[in-house]
Amino acid sequence: MNYIITGAAGHLGSTILRKLQSRNCQVRALLSRRGKPRITGENIQYFQGDVADRESLEPLFRNFAGEDTFVIHTAAVISIQEEITEKMYRTNVLGVRSVIDACIRYGVRRLVHVSSVHAIPELPQGTVQTEIRDYDPERVTGGYAKTKALGARSVMENLDRLDAVITLPSGIIGPYDDGRNHLVQLAKEYLSGGLPAIVDGGYDFTDVRDVAEGCLSACEKGRRGESYILSGHYLTIEEVLQEVGAITGKKKLPKIPLRIARAGLPFVSMYCRLTGRRPLYTAYSLHTLKSNALFSHEKASRELGYRSRDPKETIRDMVDYLRRDTHLVGI
Repeated sequence: MNYIITGAAGHLGSTILRKLQSRNCQVRALLSRRGKPRITGENIQYFQGDVADRESLEPLFRNFAGEDTFVIHTAAVISIQEEITEKMYRTNVLGVRSVIDACIRYGVRRLVHVSSVHAIPELPQGTVQTEIRDYDPERVTGGYAKTKALGARSVMENLDRLDAVITLPSGIIGPYDDGRNHLVQLAKEYLSGGLPAIVDGGYDFTDVRDVAEGCLSACEKGRRGESYILSGHYLTIEEVLQEVGAITGKKKLPKIPLRIARAGLPFVSMYCRLTGRRPLYTAYSLHTLKSNALFSHEKASRELGYRSRDPKETIRDMVDYLRRDTHLVGI
């Protein structure tokens, strides 16, 4: 089989490429125009382009796509900001539409579109949340969630012309990321001594390697037009960093209530603007840490063979990978 992977330099996209390295297949991988390959392999060919630019997708699909080709669309702008930015809309909405158009024109076997559990409207606390069919941006909170809902809706609207499946990962963590992932960034700041305290709250986190396997399984085992939640385990931020500390011997950090964290947001925002650093917390991320994060991956386990590994293994491997980063030598 042939595979086309977008977002090839991202945490999930590059992990999928790692898994395809040893398979008997040919892979074309899309990088942004300034992106750099993270994985090499004799069966992997890189292209540079913009998912929202339909012309730039032509070389990626030309003389390659067809009924023996799966497309896994992972490219996205992941953000903890409240508003929809121009870049976010261009990639998460217009980019999805461009990829759908290319898949239809080149007659690919299947599109696996990676959305997010954030595209699912939140149910009351304590209610287990499962897959939906009606993606509505007006029923979700935050720019990222709204754009992911719009992208998933575009996929659902084209099922009469395209065989497609949607995967819905929860919060992705794990190895193979140097800090671009927000939770990995948090762990990295903690390990380097740059995190003074932690905030209350948590979310459902899942291993990037399990999500990669889930997306690959969705290529062949998923049912056309279906969505699959790829979730893991609910963990508080305190539990994640306690495990990181247990592995590395780092001291435990004080925990601050969310109300105090919210009160300090203007100062955090000002500091990040002055230093050019990406904020660890925003009003939207604090809202997420107190939202209902109960998700069931029973459907994905039953139909795709999806499994979610022990989070201690995930955190250990994440720390081991970060230790190899030049800034964290000796930790």
